[in-house]
Amino acid sequence: MRPPAPRLRRIAAWAAALGLALLLIGLAAAWAGRREARLQADAARRSMEVHALALRDAAGKYRHLPFTAGLHPDLRAALAHPEDAAAQARANRYIAQVNREAGSDALYLIGTDGVTRAASNWDTPQSFVGHSYANRPYFVDALAGRGGMFYGVGQTTGEPGLFLSASVRAENGAVQGVVTVKVSLHPQQDAWAYARDPILLSDARGVVFLSSVPGWLYHTLRAVPPAELARMRSEQQYGPRPGFPALPWRVDRTAGEAGYLVRTELAGTARRFLAVDEPLPELGWTLTVLSDHAEVARAGERAWLLGLLGAAVLLLGGLYWQLRERRFAEQRDARQELELRVRERTQALDEAHAFRKAMEDSLLVGMRARDAEGRITYVNPAFCAMTGYAAEELLGRLPPYPYWHPDDVPQHWQHYEAMMRGEPALSGFESRLMHRGGREVITMVYTAPLVLADGTHAGWMSSVVDITEQKRAEQRQRQNDEQLQHAQRLASLGEMASTLAHELNQPLMALSNYASAAKAFAQQGRADLLADTLDEAVAQAQRSAEIVRRIRGFVRQHTAGHEDCAVDALVANALALVRGDMRQRGARAQVRIAPGLGAVRGDRVLLEQVLLNLIANALQAMEATPPQDRTVDIDAQACGGRLCIRVADRGPGIPAALAEQVFAPFFTTKPAGLGLGLNICRTIAEAHRGRLSFADRPGGGTVFTLELETTAP
Repeated sequence: MRPPAPRLRRIAAWAAALGLALLLIGLAAAWAGRREARLQADAARRSMEVHALALRDAAGKYRHLPFTAGLHPDLRAALAHPEDAAAQARANRYIAQVNREAGSDALYLIGTDGVTRAASNWDTPQSFVGHSYANRPYFVDALAGRGGMFYGVGQTTGEPGLFLSASVRAENGAVQGVVTVKVSLHPQQDAWAYARDPILLSDARGVVFLSSVPGWLYHTLRAVPPAELARMRSEQQYGPRPGFPALPWRVDRTAGEAGYLVRTELAGTARRFLAVDEPLPELGWTLTVLSDHAEVARAGERAWLLGLLGAAVLLLGGLYWQLRERRFAEQRDARQELELRVRERTQALDEAHAFRKAMEDSLLVGMRARDAEGRITYVNPAFCAMTGYAAEELLGRLPPYPYWHPDDVPQHWQHYEAMMRGEPALSGFESRLMHRGGREVITMVYTAPLVLADGTHAGWMSSVVDITEQKRAEQRQRQNDEQLQHAQRLASLGEMASTLAHELNQPLMALSNYASAAKAFAQQGRADLLADTLDEAVAQAQRSAEIVRRIRGFVRQHTAGHEDCAVDALVANALALVRGDMRQRGARAQVRIAPGLGAVRGDRVLLEQVLLNLIANALQAMEATPPQDRTVDIDAQACGGRLCIRVADRGPGIPAALAEQVFAPFFTTKPAGLGLGLNICRTIAEAHRGRLSFADRPGGGTVFTLELETTAP
């Protein structure tokens, strides 16, 4: 018999080897489980990327629709005139058309009181028109000037959806109402139904509102505080539900592990899942993807089996072949994963290209690309609509282009040649185009080099903005300003009507007296006195004609435009019109004009209107001033490279409480005044790139200063 010690040692060695093998196999099984968990987590994340992209696309596709629709004049008219049935009908038709073309569930317009004014389903039994959504967060956010986004069950239809909203602003920036679009996420939920493992989407409060497992809908991942629960009921986010039960989950989280373990029951069978969360912060949601945890357990079991099998066939070389096959499997998986990633990347690039093209096609600004030879290589629909030509008719064309205005061909060539020299106008230039239908289109064109990713200059990209309506509006504004200025000049002469009549009456009376004297001298045969008398009569007639000429020139509807105006002539003409008023008031003018002043480039009649208004205001301000102090001081001199004309009175001055309102329209201290004189004067000064201001005069009174640019003396 062998001694027991070696046998025990052998048994101990085999036991140690067996224990070591089991330990190694156990470690391998644990590693396989963790590896499978990581692989499942990675697969879940890849799946999440696809689902998250679909969710972001569903929200982003319609994010700007409310803002864009809110710019339409029919919607603003419906908000501004809620009692106008025709305006409401136009808004309903427009919203229905936009909703139909966009493919959204519903599009509707809400007033500031929360009541719907117009809706895309206005002609259906479930019309939103007349319903109040003032309790909805998307309405509150948009009314506050923020973009609203809210998922919930519709108050009217009972159908859930994503609500995106934007405010509708008036021209002064005030919020007139809210435009809201409702988008259904049922396509995403229907797609999840075909997924092998459960998928769910929860809001910021942890309430599940989309799930591939219907029984988990409107359950919570965590307890909802009473205040939040009350708010959800007030907002009716998920309809009139008595409560939100917790999900039938038992969750085990392990620090450092990918995802967490969920134990639950599906279709009456106890299941275990590996759950991975993906926050969607821009949407305020959390996407959760679950993977069957049985794969992790099976991975451990497989590791045990493979370990035991490898230990059993170690002497036969089975481990080598097993490792070899595993390596081939890993390579195959890596190749398949690489192919999958290539397909996903290709699909993402195709989607990005389609999105970019859709974005370019939806721009209101015309886009035109030309190569280095000037050949048109790209135009977007906005540019085609601007010119009336289809893209097929423009692509490949060299100048002269068919939309060039025939009267502006030299200017078009000039801008084209500057671009080809690499000298496009950095601030853009105005260009007149000829629409295919024969109408003129006025545009602003901004051109920049088109540089490829490798730095190669491939041509030129131009942004073309249609400013036809803007030009028309500016023309109407100029006409309105001219009419208002003309009305103010007439009002000024109306205030001085009696003094002007008296001023005109004096030479006429003198003319009558000289005519009577001339008749008497003629009868007496005194030729020398007759000639002198007739000369005096002619002088008085010329004086009358000069007064009439000044009045007629001052009240003309259309002025002569800009010219070089001497300062002394402007002051003299303004004083000539108020001379009678000054004589009647017992006032006088002291004029001091510095020598060598340059001429002022501007509209003579409008500048005289400013001086006349300032002098007339000075005379009226001194009504309570003693006659010996009623002096209007007019001073003209150069100041800081500009010309300053100061008109000062010795009246009571302007109270500090009224100083902020002096130039405000319709503000006046005169019983019969319109309150437009100083406002128009400041407008005229600013139109001449000048400035009109006032200050208190030392010793009492007010000084108005008119600053203007001068030409070279």
